[in-house]
Amino acid sequence: MATTEHPPPSRLRAWMLEGLSDMGKGHAPKGTQTAEEPAQEGQPWYRVMCLTGVDYFSTLGYQPGIAALAAGLLSPIATIVLVVVTLAGALPVYRRVAEESPHGQGSIAMLERLLTFWKGKLFVLTLLGFAATDFLITITLSAADASTHLVENPHLESALHDKQMLITLVLVALLGAVFLKGFLEAIGVAVALVGLYLALNAVVVVSGLYHVITAGHVVTDWTSALTAEHGNIFVMIGVALIVFPKLALGLSGFETGVAVMPHVKGDIGETEENPEGRIRDTKKLLTTAAVIMSCFLITTSFITTLLIPEKEFESGGQANGRALAYLAHEYLGNAFGTVYDVSTIAILWFAGASAMAGLLNLMPRYLPRYGMAPHWARAVRPMVIVFTLVAFLVTWIFDADVDAQGGAYATGVLVLISSAAIAVTIAARKAGQRNWFIGFAVISVVFLYTTVVNVVERPDGVKIGACFIAGIILISLLSRLLRAFELRVTGVTLDVMAERFIRDMASRKIRFIANEPDSRDKAEYRDKIEQIRTDNDLSEQEDFVFVEVTVTDPSEFEAGLIVRGQVMHDRYRVLTLESSSIPNALAALLLNVRDTTGCIPHIYFEWTEGTPFANFLRFFLFGQGEVAPVTREVLREAEPDRDRRPRVHTG
Repeated sequence: MATTEHPPPSRLRAWMLEGLSDMGKGHAPKGTQTAEEPAQEGQPWYRVMCLTGVDYFSTLGYQPGIAALAAGLLSPIATIVLVVVTLAGALPVYRRVAEESPHGQGSIAMLERLLTFWKGKLFVLTLLGFAATDFLITITLSAADASTHLVENPHLESALHDKQMLITLVLVALLGAVFLKGFLEAIGVAVALVGLYLALNAVVVVSGLYHVITAGHVVTDWTSALTAEHGNIFVMIGVALIVFPKLALGLSGFETGVAVMPHVKGDIGETEENPEGRIRDTKKLLTTAAVIMSCFLITTSFITTLLIPEKEFESGGQANGRALAYLAHEYLGNAFGTVYDVSTIAILWFAGASAMAGLLNLMPRYLPRYGMAPHWARAVRPMVIVFTLVAFLVTWIFDADVDAQGGAYATGVLVLISSAAIAVTIAARKAGQRNWFIGFAVISVVFLYTTVVNVVERPDGVKIGACFIAGIILISLLSRLLRAFELRVTGVTLDVMAERFIRDMASRKIRFIANEPDSRDKAEYRDKIEQIRTDNDLSEQEDFVFVEVTVTDPSEFEAGLIVRGQVMHDRYRVLTLESSSIPNALAALLLNVRDTTGCIPHIYFEWTEGTPFANFLRFFLFGQGEVAPVTREVLREAEPDRDRRPRVHTG
């Protein structure tokens, strides 16, 4: 039997596509193990926490300065509000997300279940646009802030003052290089960076608190100025609530915390269907990170507000974007300050690692499954290159400016957290958990308010998010259009009766009739056979089996195919299939029959009424339309050898 020869892949291509599942050849994509398959080995939760922590903890590099600019003397009180929202709002939400979506899809997967067909796909693509905004801006903003720390170091300022753009691009490129090398290396680097960075920050905090305590007038000066400016504590809290949305960057890290869940090591013997150990340890990860960050946020906002002159926080000031580094140099000397700068630069640079890990885990789970990304998008290394190039473009557009990217970053973070809060609210309601439902509903209102206020004050975030959304949707639809004639079936399974029909026909010529099921009465099948015989000039001795495809969700791109056989009216043999697309399902069945029997099957159609363009749109959007020529085209793409290609007849 003739076979189609394919040249061996080059070493570069093999390296780039390493780990890529072979769609349609019976291999399950990564992350879609069956219930019987054990969960992957993974990493201990505290190591994965360091990977998400390089994003979450690195915000200490700029969060105190942002809080001081937004709230002024109220910065510590506004930060306490942020911490309360973190521990009482974001943390419970994402602990629930970890329970509901333990395979890394996060709240997007929870919301995807609520909507079907194309409206569900477009909704997910919109959320993916905001996720891309969050994660990609994390990469570019963190790299830009790292370059700011480097450029403004007293020892290097004169030599690097005009090199920030170049330095930022180099840092983004180095991050991509780490992920091209391998993910385990990224986790190892993250553990070392987070450990060193938190230790140095603890030294700065202790030093700052010591100076606040020993210089007693600092506290009294602050409280006096605070009272003179705002009057009483209730006014202060009210103002803190108003400025809270500007501090929303301090909430980053939760979405990546659940996005990298698949890398958390579970219990021995647990399955992907029920990863209890992974869920438990991810909750530990989220809680530990939130508590550590909350302690640092409160103490750092306190010491920076009391010890740094207000003018230094403003643009061009020595504490702008680097408040803790300012204190490190001021109170611990330039030697320690330089070490602190190096650590801050390193963790800010590597903060993009958790965002990159989130992107690599999130995008390939949706876009290829929807047919809205090339097949190679399942492989890690090509996607790393794509995301790195996009990060280059974003850095160039924003001129490596930290402040300019803050609005887009906050919008992405808040939209994802709001969607997560809504998702767990719906989940609690469906589970009949009244108290949790009320609590999550209140949290949702808080985050929706914060999101709206942030959008009103900084609309550039929505504009950037809209660009990502538009880009993802347009590229996705184009990709789906280009891949419309792929086989799109991951595997074919026949039941006992269907196998019996195929074995029986294999001794003769295998002939199928494609039938659109209507009433399915005896007259329908009798008339169909007569029509096919007349149109194709076939004798009455020819034997046929009907094939009927029911379209399920036409927006789904690929799935397995289950073929069931049944005898209708004690005479007519019928194979029934369910699929998102009629032509692709028929083509997959024909190729499977050819491969299992060694015979070339024939299938007979009648022409579809209507214009070709309208029928193609029906096929593209709804899986129907001009079935005969599309089936033939799918077969032509799947099998280039005409001698081995199943025969398509149309009358």
